[in-house]
Amino acid sequence: MQRGILLLILLLAAGLRVRGIGFGLPALNDPDEPLFMMTAVEMLRNHSLNPGWFGHPGTITLYCLALISLVVGGFGIATGRYADTDAFVSAVYADPGILFLPARLCIAACGVVCVYLTWRLGRRIGGTTTGLIAAAFLAVNSVHIDYSQVIRTDIQVSIFMLLCLFASIAIAEKGRLRDYLLAGLFVGLGCATKWPAATIALSPVAVGIWRIARGNRDARKLLVFAGAAVGALLLASPYLVLDYSTVLRNLTGEARPIHPGATGGGLLVNLRWYLTDPLLGSFGAAGLVLAGIGAVLLPVRNRVAAIAVLPGVAAFVMLIGIQALRWERWLIPLLPIAAIAAGYAITCLAEVLRAWSGRPLRALEPIAVLLLMVPMVSAAQARAVARANDTRQLASAWARTHIPPESSILVEHAAIDLIPGPWRLLFPLGTAGCIDARAALAGRIRYGEAENRRSGSPLVDLGSVALFRLPGCRARFVILSHYDRYRDDRTRFAAEWQRYAELTRGSTLRHVIAPVSGLRGGPTIYIFEIASTP
Repeated sequence: MQRGILLLILLLAAGLRVRGIGFGLPALNDPDEPLFMMTAVEMLRNHSLNPGWFGHPGTITLYCLALISLVVGGFGIATGRYADTDAFVSAVYADPGILFLPARLCIAACGVVCVYLTWRLGRRIGGTTTGLIAAAFLAVNSVHIDYSQVIRTDIQVSIFMLLCLFASIAIAEKGRLRDYLLAGLFVGLGCATKWPAATIALSPVAVGIWRIARGNRDARKLLVFAGAAVGALLLASPYLVLDYSTVLRNLTGEARPIHPGATGGGLLVNLRWYLTDPLLGSFGAAGLVLAGIGAVLLPVRNRVAAIAVLPGVAAFVMLIGIQALRWERWLIPLLPIAAIAAGYAITCLAEVLRAWSGRPLRALEPIAVLLLMVPMVSAAQARAVARANDTRQLASAWARTHIPPESSILVEHAAIDLIPGPWRLLFPLGTAGCIDARAALAGRIRYGEAENRRSGSPLVDLGSVALFRLPGCRARFVILSHYDRYRDDRTRFAAEWQRYAELTRGSTLRHVIAPVSGLRGGPTIYIFEIASTP
């Protein structure tokens, strides 16, 4: 029975993560997806294992993407679809979906693995019912579904963090050397995927110290754990040492104090935002309250959870809370824990009700779970509909209908779906000014070039264009996707806003496409016409 229910949950999780996974293509709505894919393709181009970028550091993800690119390209060449590697790369630049779709499917599979591991961890610390409820909640969580459909590191790092918690529990129960080794391995692989995974190391460390305090001889095992973590990190990502100058440069670039639309407000403000925005929106009010109750009950009633799970999770919460920026995606590794806490609260409350009523009340948990899943599924459906109706694709549809052939268009997002059209397309690229998008893709622009031109700017947009290059950005039509971000925060981004104000001065606002909750997603798009420009 348990296995059958779990199978249904995993099938549901897979279905929700695959549905609409080709959103946007061939346009690229997520600004970081091209970064990962271009880096992976360049590794193959250069016949090198050096990613040349270590911002996350993202090494595990990049190696996975390189392998996917190798398999897809090799299959295409073997079957005669592409004449050679150059033909394959050219095809990818013309239609990114050739690689992006398989890569997204890989991330979606990792999302399903997270659901499975959530079941296992929930069952381990709270019993069978807790595990199944937790898996069901994560399966339909709208935030987790969204980020299981984009090429990023957050879902993959969650796998290693969950596996480390498994090893920590095993250390608490048995204290075997192999469990210390496994914990170190997962911490190292997690850090090679995304730096904040280092916080989960606090769980095995806390367990080791607790065992030593109880008279166990685990000091050397703790040293083995530390050695395994460092060793796994360096084996998985050796260029952290071999190319340390790039590592330092990338980390400096990632450590930004402000970002348009994502600047935080300190620990308490950030934590409140995480609670009232992504957590509340994806779990619903009742689900969030239950997760809070479970978060209190679990460490109180379960000593293993208190020692082996709480330290690493608490450290991760503090880390994302004290950051200068706040991003919804940073919460991803905590969603399985929140789901387990909610599941544990339901099972505890059901026990209390059974004891009070003196009846078995076997349907209590299933009914409660189904009722709680209604707002979760509704949120997931709303986000799926919004993602399928993105403002950037609606802007492209408007352009195809209203912009005359041979016109010049400056477009701020990666609107590759407009490339086949009869226009001259410009794209802003930092110190290079606004480049010919069609020529850049035909020349297979490299990530390294884009990163250098970006010059440390948080976004590749009009605001990052060198001021003296701005005249080269004049086009008859201007399609802007970051306009309101800078306009509404022009005090902190005065220099960036100056570019937008200068370029659109004297123009006519032809169309505005704003997101509508549950119906239309993406940023607000502003389309201006500058009549004096061809």
